[in-house]
Amino acid sequence: MSGGYGQPALPDKNRVAVLQNIAHKMRVHIVNMTDASGSGHPTSSSSAADILSCLFFHVMHYSVEEPRHGSSDRFVLSKGHACPVLYAAWCEAGLLSKEHILTLRKPDSLLEGHPTPRQNYIDVATGSLGQGLSIAAGMAYCGKYFDKASYRVFCIMGDGETAEGSVWEAAAFSSHYKLDNLVAIVDVNRLGQSEATALGHSVDVYKARYDAFGWNAIIVDGHDIMAVCKALLTAATTKDKPTALIAKTLKGKYFPGVEDLDNWHGKPLGKQSGPALEAVKALITDNGPHGLSPRPIKDDAPKITFPKVQLCEPPKHTMGEKIATRKTYGEALVKLGKNYSRIVALDGDTKNSTFAITYKNCCPERFVECFIAEQNMVGVGIGLGCRARNIVFVSAFAAFFTRAFDQIRMGAISQTEVNFVGSHAGCSIGEDGPSQMALEDFAMFRTIPGAVCFYPSDAVSAERAFELAANHRGVTFTRTSRPATAVVYENTETFEIGKSKVLRKSDGDKVTVVGAGVTLHEALAAHKTLQAEGINIRVVDAFCLKPVDKALMVECGKATGGRIVTVEDHYFEGGLGEGVAAAVAEDGGVKVHRLAVTGIPRSGPAALLMEDYGISANCIVKAVKKMLA
Repeated sequence: MSGGYGQPALPDKNRVAVLQNIAHKMRVHIVNMTDASGSGHPTSSSSAADILSCLFFHVMHYSVEEPRHGSSDRFVLSKGHACPVLYAAWCEAGLLSKEHILTLRKPDSLLEGHPTPRQNYIDVATGSLGQGLSIAAGMAYCGKYFDKASYRVFCIMGDGETAEGSVWEAAAFSSHYKLDNLVAIVDVNRLGQSEATALGHSVDVYKARYDAFGWNAIIVDGHDIMAVCKALLTAATTKDKPTALIAKTLKGKYFPGVEDLDNWHGKPLGKQSGPALEAVKALITDNGPHGLSPRPIKDDAPKITFPKVQLCEPPKHTMGEKIATRKTYGEALVKLGKNYSRIVALDGDTKNSTFAITYKNCCPERFVECFIAEQNMVGVGIGLGCRARNIVFVSAFAAFFTRAFDQIRMGAISQTEVNFVGSHAGCSIGEDGPSQMALEDFAMFRTIPGAVCFYPSDAVSAERAFELAANHRGVTFTRTSRPATAVVYENTETFEIGKSKVLRKSDGDKVTVVGAGVTLHEALAAHKTLQAEGINIRVVDAFCLKPVDKALMVECGKATGGRIVTVEDHYFEGGLGEGVAAAVAEDGGVKVHRLAVTGIPRSGPAALLMEDYGISANCIVKAVKKMLA
């Protein structure tokens, strides 16, 4: 029984025996490597061994020589703590040696306690549970709609992590987009970390839930090789809906004195290792080479290269005209997308406010609506960016990214290259009120390892910020503003990551005022007021809040008597002021006075709120005079 590529024939009796032997050999590896490390999750790994044997040695198309081949099947181990079973599978596939897997969790080893892309056979970091299915959905969406290729995506999840809401966000997304190239396998081994899971072995309830979300759900004995292969064949022949295998398993399967018992999560078997190894080895009928190779790849995914991405035309704005940088976002995406077909935009039902809708109207086939499910949206974005298939932009109200912070954090560990764009930030959004005002977004993104944070102040700098983001290999965050702000840069102005701009300067400057976004315009207004009173200040547009332009901040601070005022539409913690203060701290002799939002703002006109919460031009004038006094 076979239906062609992606649909392997059911194994005969001999092949079933070989697959079972491989699973048992993997269990031996699992015990040995966790004993060698003195830590790890052997029981969680053992419950999934038969499933991985079927996937890696009967179903999946991949290359041992090139694990991240663009056309190979994808595998996501969402229950990342069970990585010993994944390392054991790659050992049996011939990529890892028996000696190498014994370095599990050692400081000088790539075999970390949870998977990370430091290993060339792993696409994403997992371990923070509930995230793998979203990433797998992004990979599957890419395969079906962008690559239009034969590869399929498999995701193994723990039963405990299905308590996470993000799992069901991903389930809804996957069925909505008819991702029939996606297979989720729920390893229902009944036991969580500290006690039994809420549903235990109620596999019928898991099936009903996935069925209700529009999936093809199949209950299967996860330790029955033929049953698993049959279910995977059904998945391969199911059209227009993803498949979920609800695999009933036992934690610590085949380990005497351990199997299906509580209090064995996350610890090596210790004294039970001997009996476990003896029992499992007794089940292996052939210790010789298994002779099974991965199924060959059908190389039909397009070859993707990442040239220097440029706007199809330079900015064309008039000095002084007022344009909201959120509006510029959509226009800049169109300019990038016209030059490069792999610019992909995601949004969570805010596209008419973030202006991602501009890109959708231009390139609907490269726009993914994720609806109001930000955690899944971020995960899908990470999946779409895997194996350098797409340049991904993910937009939302900046405040809403806080609920997806864990996904963003894990994205950085996954070495993702997703570009996040947050609009409606700060009290300058006005009447919408505090629930919509992102006042902690930079604090959040500045903690992300390697992230670059932009805060453009006008349409010209915004276009260039998105161009820089598209070319950056790593996480970026760009904050866009709701109010329309005046164009202050010539269209020919150039911008760099980590570089700020001096907009007002004289030999007699007494104080440096650093703003960004909307507060730059408040600083320019303060400059005009103070200049009329005979007080000159230097005005700096931070533009990039991470990395901060340390050299320029020190230079300007020293040139203005060691006095800097920062002003930001953000809370005091973690934003522009702290970044500038840290940048000049080592040099000494520069005092930084910070203006930022205090408390929880109210609804009201933007200008009034900026005055009331201490970041208006008038507040800057007062701060400068106080410093000089």
